[in-house]
Amino acid sequence: MSAGRTGAARRPRAQGARKPHGSAPERPGLAARKAAAKLLAAVVDARTPLDGLTDNEHGHPHYLALEARDRALVRAILGAALRRRGSIEGALSKRLKSPLPPNASTVSHILHVGAAQIMLLDVPDSAAVDLAVDHAKSDPRAARFAQLVNAILRGLARDKADGLPDASDVPDWFRDRLVAAYGPARADAMLAAQRHEAPTDFSVRGDPQKWAEALGGFVLPTGSVRVARSGAIPALPGFAEGEWWVQDAAAALPARLLGAVAGLRVADLCAAPGGKTAQLALAGAKVTAVDLSARRLARLAQNMERLRLEVDLMQANLLEWQPDEPFDAVLLDAPCSSTGTVRRHPDVAWTKTTADIDKLADLQRRLLERAVELVKPGGRIVFSNCSLDPREGEELVAGLLAGTTQVVAEPILPDELPGIAGFVTPEGWLRTSPADMQLGDPAISGMDGFFAARFRRV
Repeated sequence: MSAGRTGAARRPRAQGARKPHGSAPERPGLAARKAAAKLLAAVVDARTPLDGLTDNEHGHPHYLALEARDRALVRAILGAALRRRGSIEGALSKRLKSPLPPNASTVSHILHVGAAQIMLLDVPDSAAVDLAVDHAKSDPRAARFAQLVNAILRGLARDKADGLPDASDVPDWFRDRLVAAYGPARADAMLAAQRHEAPTDFSVRGDPQKWAEALGGFVLPTGSVRVARSGAIPALPGFAEGEWWVQDAAAALPARLLGAVAGLRVADLCAAPGGKTAQLALAGAKVTAVDLSARRLARLAQNMERLRLEVDLMQANLLEWQPDEPFDAVLLDAPCSSTGTVRRHPDVAWTKTTADIDKLADLQRRLLERAVELVKPGGRIVFSNCSLDPREGEELVAGLLAGTTQVVAEPILPDELPGIAGFVTPEGWLRTSPADMQLGDPAISGMDGFFAARFRRV
C-alpha cells in the first residue's frame, strides 16, 4: 500500500472510533482483539493484574462489553501472549528492520496479540492478520503502521513452522532472582514449566478416585484430583452439589499441616477465596475466616454456601483485629508476590517488581508476628504463601525464629502427608515449585510454587 493510500485510509478509520448513528457494524472478532490489546497494555505498561481486568463483574469495560465466547478468546490470547512474551518479541524483532519508535506501544501490543494467535492458538492465520490490520487502521496512533503490521504478521504466518525463537519469556529480574535462589538448572526447569498452561486441580469432599473418573482426570500422590483441561467449571459434574472446589495441589498442602483439627477453634487468616477454609471446615474445625476485603469475603461466603460448609466470617484488618479469645490453631496464607503461580497467572512476572517483593515480605513478617499472638500457648501456627522468592519464605522464617522466643519451629516430616517427601527441606519447611510433580507430559505436570513453615506457640 502506498503512503498516499495509507493516509487516505487512516482518516475515515480515525473518525470511525466515534461512529455516527447508522454506520456499518464493526467486523466480527475485532472488538475482542481490541480488548485483548488494551488489556495487554494495562498489564505490561501499567502493571495491572490480569485477574482484575478479566473479572466478570468488575473487569475492564472493553472486556465486559464482550459476549462470553469473545471473553474466553481474550483470556486465551492474553495467556499465550504473556506466557511467551519474550519469544514473541524475539520473533517480531527479527522481522523489523528497525525498532518501533517509543510512542508506538499500541502497535507493539497489536503485533503481540496477532502473533500469539498465529503461533500459539487455534485461530486461522488470515483472521489473525486481517483483524490486526483492521485494528491498526482504526486507531489513530497505529494507522500509519497498518502496512507494517500486515507484512510482519503475514511473514510470521508464512514461517510459523520454524516456531518461536528460544528466548527468555520473563523479565530479567524474575529469572535473576530464580537463579540466585535455586541455581541455573532448577530455574530453567521452572521457566520451562511456565511456558505451558497449568492443569486444573480439585480438592474433593469424598472419594478422590470417584471424582477423578467423573471429571476425566486422575488422582495425584497428594490426594488432589487433576485434569488437563477443565472447560467451564460450573458445568462440570458435582459443582452445583458442592462436591469439590478448584485448588492447586500445592495450595492444598498448608492447611493439612495443622494436623487433626476436628473440634478445634481455628483462624484462617487472609482466607479468601476460601480453599483452605473449606479444607479446615471439612476436617471438622470450628473455623473463623478473616479477610480485609469485603468483596473477597463475600466471594468466600458464596463458596462456602455452595460447598454446604458453615464457618464464621470476619472482615478485619489482621494487624488491628482483637478476637474475644485466642485460637487453638492459626493458618496464615499471607498476601505475597504470587510468583509461584506464574504458570496460571503469567501476568505476575510483568506486574511485580523486586520492590514489591521487599514490601510484601515486610508485611508478611508483621502479619506472622500478629498471627502468633492470636494462638493459645501450645497451639500451632502454619505460615504459607505462593511465592518462589526466599525473601518471602525461607529468609523471612529464619529471621523470625532468630528474633523471637514466642514460638519454636515444628519441622514438617517427609512422611507426614502422602506425596510430600520430595518437597520437605532439610530445615523441615515445605517448598514446591512449577518444576515439581513431573508426570511425563507438560499438560498434566507441575504445581504452584508454595512455601510453608510450622511453629508452636511457647
